[in-house]
Amino acid sequence: MEKSRCRKQLAFSLLFGLWFTCCLAQTTPSNTATPAPTPSPSPKPQTERIKIRLTGYPRKHNEGRIELFYKGEWGTICDDDFSIANANVLCRQLGFVSATGWTHSAKYGKGQGKIWLDNVLCNGGEKSIEFCKSRGWGNSDCTHDEDAGVVCKDERIPGFVDSNVIDAHVDENKVEEVRLRPVVALAKKRLPITEGVVEVKHKDGWAQICDLGWTIKNTRVVCGMLGFPHEKKVNKNFYKRLKKRAAEKVSRPKVNVSAGGRPTSKAKANAKSKQSSPGKRLYLERQKSYFHVHSVACTGTEVHLAACPLEFSKPNATSTCAGGTAAVVSCMPGPLFMQSSAIKKKLKTSSNVRLKGGARVGEGRVEVLKNNEWGTVCDDRWNLQSASVVCRELGFGSAKEALTGARMGQGMGPIYMNEVKCLGQEKSIWNCPFKNITSEDCQHMEDAAVRCNVPYLGLENSIRIAGGRSSYEGRVEVQVGSKWGTVCSTGWTTNEAMVVCRQLGLGYAMHSINETWYWDSSNVTEMVMSGVKCTGSEMSLSQCQHHKTVSCQKSAAKFAAGVICSETASDLVLNASLVQQTVYIEDRPLHMLYCAAEEDCLSKSAAKANWPYGHRRLLRFSSQIHNIGRADFKPKAGRHSWVWHACHGHYHSMDIFTHYDLLNANGTKVAEGHKASFCLEDTDCQEGVSKRYECANFGDQGITVGCWDLYRHDIDCQWIDITDVKPGNYIFQIVINPNHEVPESDFTNNGMKCNCKYDGHRIWLHNCHTGDAFSEEAERRFEKYPGQLNNQVS
Repeated sequence: MEKSRCRKQLAFSLLFGLWFTCCLAQTTPSNTATPAPTPSPSPKPQTERIKIRLTGYPRKHNEGRIELFYKGEWGTICDDDFSIANANVLCRQLGFVSATGWTHSAKYGKGQGKIWLDNVLCNGGEKSIEFCKSRGWGNSDCTHDEDAGVVCKDERIPGFVDSNVIDAHVDENKVEEVRLRPVVALAKKRLPITEGVVEVKHKDGWAQICDLGWTIKNTRVVCGMLGFPHEKKVNKNFYKRLKKRAAEKVSRPKVNVSAGGRPTSKAKANAKSKQSSPGKRLYLERQKSYFHVHSVACTGTEVHLAACPLEFSKPNATSTCAGGTAAVVSCMPGPLFMQSSAIKKKLKTSSNVRLKGGARVGEGRVEVLKNNEWGTVCDDRWNLQSASVVCRELGFGSAKEALTGARMGQGMGPIYMNEVKCLGQEKSIWNCPFKNITSEDCQHMEDAAVRCNVPYLGLENSIRIAGGRSSYEGRVEVQVGSKWGTVCSTGWTTNEAMVVCRQLGLGYAMHSINETWYWDSSNVTEMVMSGVKCTGSEMSLSQCQHHKTVSCQKSAAKFAAGVICSETASDLVLNASLVQQTVYIEDRPLHMLYCAAEEDCLSKSAAKANWPYGHRRLLRFSSQIHNIGRADFKPKAGRHSWVWHACHGHYHSMDIFTHYDLLNANGTKVAEGHKASFCLEDTDCQEGVSKRYECANFGDQGITVGCWDLYRHDIDCQWIDITDVKPGNYIFQIVINPNHEVPESDFTNNGMKCNCKYDGHRIWLHNCHTGDAFSEEAERRFEKYPGQLNNQVS
């Protein structure tokens, strides 16, 4: 009897020790009997594209020490035999058009680790530095005192996106990926997964981490990688109770017996079914859990688990996690990903930091608020720690990439910060040390940006595009319930296309397509969604308004909605200060306005005037429209469909390019004007950028990145006809690309508003600003400008 009791206690103890990691997670080691050996970095094939970056200090975003990522390790290039031809090849690999110079003797500081190349000899035409002659990879007689650098021409190759990125380059042979495996069945059905057993991916599959010495700092790093800004303490009592119940159920299986004392066939089936559940099956098979990592010692500021000190499992180890079990973490999502609306209201993100110009959620140009006006951050010394502080305060995880060189487009306002030096634990970027700058220190071509880790929501699994010539274009197909089908193209615009491209992770919408007959059809023909209306900021098409029951006038497959996506987009913004500086009133004789009347640039009352006698009172101004995006702005229609206007002797590439409006205090228009894009061209460009578009001789129309199109105050239709406007206080408003005919990375900055005061003889503009330049508080004050409410001259 005593021996039997001892055996039961021993069995229970063994089960109790093995239960947790067995029932909480499934692992996939190559050999479940013994732990796998510690993986060593394996050389990557030479056919794999070489990574390249600029680093060092002091430097601008287009210069620095050259470092190459080869065989899993960053290294430098020796300056022996270095030339401008070498620099040209390297600069083009980085996305710049050419090199203007190169440096020797570690001008940007000494690198560390390998010196990968020496005696490099390029002819200048190679596509990559790896195709140039050299002594071979890793064969060098140099020291890091001889590290080479380059100075690139600050002009981007059009459409080039893979450059100026500071990402978390860690040894991925140690930890490639991290995930949470939820324990509770209900949690497995919800996304994002916020709590579970930590598992790391390596070449042998998925494995667990031993929780001996596990700290909340480790949890912070894991949560940040998974897109969560905050960590929570795990409810250990819950897991203890779960462990106890699992042990009891496995140790006391129920078996129904027949009259003869044998298990019935039904009981056998039930027992087999119960044993097939993950926890019990692992229990009964006594499968050992594989712990790839034995201990983790993060400081909490790392952006990747592989950047923390790690102790890996040793070959032929007798115990995988003696005295411990699998590490479990719990994370707190940001408000955007919070499922509980009650908790979401309590969670607040920063009101003085924002991201602009990004295609995906959690990425964009970093902008900060000071004195009620938004400005940018210069990229000098911009790194992952500073970028992570921004990401977390905005409700995302740690930074996946820190981007330099205006990779998310250029800002237009002031530049407030330079050389930001966050440690990683700060609550806001405003708590980090930084330098106040002058215009000589930085320009907007050096605006810093981020890509943040965001929680996995699986949104891309319920939508796809098919039939296009590439993976960036096709018929939009969505999953409703278990059924896949097309989307009605009635009312399908750029806003809806933007959401589709964002949901698929394909960047921005370049075109919204209303007829897709010219693309290859798929076997999906049924229409499952109609009446789609998006604001353009949604994360998925299902979040947009749409009909409950499908109703589409053109339900044939050839009229299904489609998209063409692009990794880059233009971004137009008006120079608000120039409008304020150039405004004036002109009384223009009617006999000089025939062409303007033909193009509908005068108010309706002009038709009743006594032509050609009399005049019209015009509010005139200049407008300078900048393209601060990452792709050229081009008219949607090709030149074959441009309309010739004989009166002015020019083509119109867009019927309406801008709206000019004068509004009263209630937002009602009291006067309006519009401008057709008769000549979209590069009037001038910032230093280092070449003009590409010119209207002369039926040339291509557009605005190049880094250039602007100037509409002078003295050209036709560059006005608002205020002949019928009474004296008072108004809001003067300009909107570029008002119908979103051409996609842009950011439409919120397309508008410009000014306080306008008109006394019947003179006119003044005050507080001119783009639509997103001021804080909400300042915008409210703007709307309540003195005299605005009673519409009288004050």
